[in-house]
Formats: sequence, structure tokens, C-alpha cells
Amino acid sequence: MFGFSKSNKVLNSKDKKDEYIGRKSGTLAERFKDTKKSDYIKFGILALVTILFMLWTGNPAVLLFLLFFLDVYVTRYVAWDWWKKSENSVLKTVGSWVDALIFALAVVYPINIYLFQNYVIPSSSLEKTLLVGDYLFVSKCNYGPRSPMTPLSFPLAQHTLPVLNCKSYIENPQWEYKRLAGLEDVKLYDIVVFNFPAGDTVAMNVQNPDYYTLVSMYGRDKVWEDKATFGDIVWRPVDRRENYVKRCVGLPGDNLLISDKNLYINGKFVDAPEHVQYNYFVEATTLFSEKTFEALGVSKADYEYCMVSTDWKRMLQYKANEDGTYNYVYKLPLTAAMKSTLEKRQDVVSIKIEDERFGGHTFPQTKADNKWTRDNYGPIHIPARGETIELNADNIDLYAQAIRNYEGNKLEYSGGDIKINGETVSSYTFKMNYYWMMGDNRHNSADSRYWGFVPEDHIVGKPIFIWLSIDDDKTGFFNRIRTERIFKRIHND
Repeated sequence: MFGFSKSNKVLNSKDKKDEYIGRKSGTLAERFKDTKKSDYIKFGILALVTILFMLWTGNPAVLLFLLFFLDVYVTRYVAWDWWKKSENSVLKTVGSWVDALIFALAVVYPINIYLFQNYVIPSSSLEKTLLVGDYLFVSKCNYGPRSPMTPLSFPLAQHTLPVLNCKSYIENPQWEYKRLAGLEDVKLYDIVVFNFPAGDTVAMNVQNPDYYTLVSMYGRDKVWEDKATFGDIVWRPVDRRENYVKRCVGLPGDNLLISDKNLYINGKFVDAPEHVQYNYFVEATTLFSEKTFEALGVSKADYEYCMVSTDWKRMLQYKANEDGTYNYVYKLPLTAAMKSTLEKRQDVVSIKIEDERFGGHTFPQTKADNKWTRDNYGPIHIPARGETIELNADNIDLYAQAIRNYEGNKLEYSGGDIKINGETVSSYTFKMNYYWMMGDNRHNSADSRYWGFVPEDHIVGKPIFIWLSIDDDKTGFFNRIRTERIFKRIHND
């Protein structure tokens, strides 16, 4: 089993029995007599890898694999490949498939946990830096891999088993968060893959927007009681929450402010990423063709032709033509370069940025007088591990989710009266580092502005390069492949 084959000789039933008995009853020297020098070398290599892996992870249970490798390559006390000597062809076929599957999982599963994993971009939140359909090679070694937090889970499934549509994990036991040594820390403007923090609680039928936004919109009772609309409400462990990819724009201990779309860190202006884009309403006298959008670099999923009522266009303060008709209006996400291209077209009448009426409620959703918007947000302070922050009625909503949900405390507060684990407090010392994540597609990104801080135990890894890219706007297998993006390295601005 496990892809290890020791002999090709054909044995009859008596020979097999005698060989197995000989292995059990023979002396240690007799068991070693058929062991080749190459088998000792293979065992030595695997033993060295196992010991190094144990030292890296700090998990002594890994050393149990030494006994397995010793028997497979040296002592052969157990006939791991017994099925290969069977005269039953069906058993041989089934055994070979099971052997190959177990061997593949034994190799791939640790690699997926500790070294790297694949991730596909499902939405346009990082356009044009990353495109929908980009398949990323995500390194877990850069920031240090996490030890499994939910160990009893089906390999390679995030939270739901395909086809069966049921949980892919057993919630208990839950192991404490532990991160192994990495190559670097998260830096400002790094693109990061992480588990969705607000995905700890999920309404199964309505997963976008997140549960906390749904509660702020409809009330907790409505969300929990209306099963037909929202479905069952489930809880997911940290490492079983959805994977998100965003850009880190705020580090632990930073003060962050967004003013008129401009980002300030610790009072200093920070240049926007090269491909940052915002939503605009584009008024034109002609109907744009698909080739126009393709040349501009706007996907079908991103452009919206606003063929709406006259009242709606009046609300946006568009003026009618002399004959009473209105021009065509498109809602488009544009970079500065794309906007400049459109401004040069003779059929474009005006380009106006999408205003804050379309932005929605921002984090913290629980703060009744929260007037922050996606383009004018903060100032906020991002907690760092070991940092003590004074708590009061003005900022408790900002930190409540981190104190309660991410750091596991019982939190009660009403105005300025704040209790943590039953004790009245005026400050709190944070146990973890926190980060602020945003998309480059600033008006089409559900990010920290809507659901808050990302705790360090949610960090998954760093995308290194794109190994495949599929364009869903095109037809035909080869036409859909963006060959120019294959093996493109991901650069952090």
C-alpha cells in the first residue's frame, strides 16, 4: 500500500503464507536479508525529512511515521502490498486505485496545509491587478503556515463537500492557533489571502452580504426565524471560513484614515496602487459595442448599461435633450488611464464618479451614528498584539467584534459601561495582531470598510504568481485562456 512495492515475484497461497510467517517468526537479521542498499537510502532520506518536519512544526507525533517507513523499507514486518500478490484481478484493480489515492493524499495534503495551495479569483475586487478567473499559486511559507486548527476534516475541501453538500469537517476538537516560522511579515500593500473574518457565522441561503450586515439590515430575529429566505445559520471555525484575497493597506499599530478616496497611514498620504479604480457614470450619445468594452478592458460582469426610468436619471442630475430624450448612461469601474481614454471620445458627454449614496453602510454596523463612508472613513487605530487600548462609548463598537469573536471573551456594554468576562473595564490588551484589507476596485470590493479587522490567525498566505487564467467573457477552450498571464509574477505595489 501507499505506492511502495517490494517484489514482483509470483507466489502461490502456500508460499505467501510461509513468507508472511517467516517475517513474523524469523530473526531480525533474517528480516533484513532481502533489504537492498537503495532501500536503506530511501528510508534515510524519508527519516531525515520527517525529523526536519517535526522540528519545524514542533509536533512530536510526526515521528510515528518513522516506524511506518522503517517497516516499509527495512523490516517488512507488515505486508503493505499484499493485494499485489492476489490472484483476484478485481482486488488488484481496486487495490491499485486505493493505493494511488492514499499515496496522493498523503503527499498533497501536507503540501496544501504547510507549503502552498491554489486559489482562483472569483470576483473583481482586485481588478485590474488580479482578474476574475486568475488561478493563483499561494505560498504559505512566506508568512509562516498555520498548524491545522480543525484537524478532523476531509482533505482539500474548504468547508463543504461537493455533490453531498454537507460539512467537510468535524468541529471538535479545535486546536489552538499556532503559526510556524515564515520568511517575512505582512507588509504594507502586500496582496494577502485570508479567511473571511465575518464568515464565522453564515446564513446559508444568503451568504453575500455577510451575516452581520444582514442582521443590521433586517434584525437578528428576522434572519434567524425566516428559514425560507435566509436558511440555517451555521458557525464555521477560523480555517474553514471562505478564502478572500485583498491588499493589506493597514498594519498592526497603524492609524488609518480615508479622506475623499485618499489613504493616509499615520498621518502620511499613501500613493494608491497603479491599477486602483472607482465606479463612474459615463454619459454617451452612442451605444457602446462589446468591442469598445473589450478594448477598454471592462469585463461583461463589470459594465452596466443604465437603461432606467427618467426619474432615476433625474436623480443623477442628467439633463434631457431638446427632444425630451436622455443620452445613454453606463456605470463602469475605471482606472485613471481608462477614464482618460473615455474622456477623449467625442461621443462621451460627461463622466461622473459614483457618489456615496451607492456605498452602503460601513463597519461597525452596530454603531447607530456611524457616518463613515467607503470614500471617507475613519480615523481608526488598528490593534497590535500586546497593545492596550482605552475603551469608551465612542470606540467600543469598533473593537467589540475583535474582543468577543476573535479573542474569545464575553463582552457586554451599554454606553460607557463595558464588561469583559463579567468585570467592568476601561481598557483591553489585545492578544493578536490585526490588519486592514481593501480591494483595488475600491467601489466594488466588500472589504474591511464593511466588516472590519483581519486577525493574524486568519492569514492564509501570499500569492506568488498566476499559473492559469480563464476569461469567461470569451468562448472556446483556447480562446478563453489568457496566455499572457500564465506564470505572471504578482508584484506588490
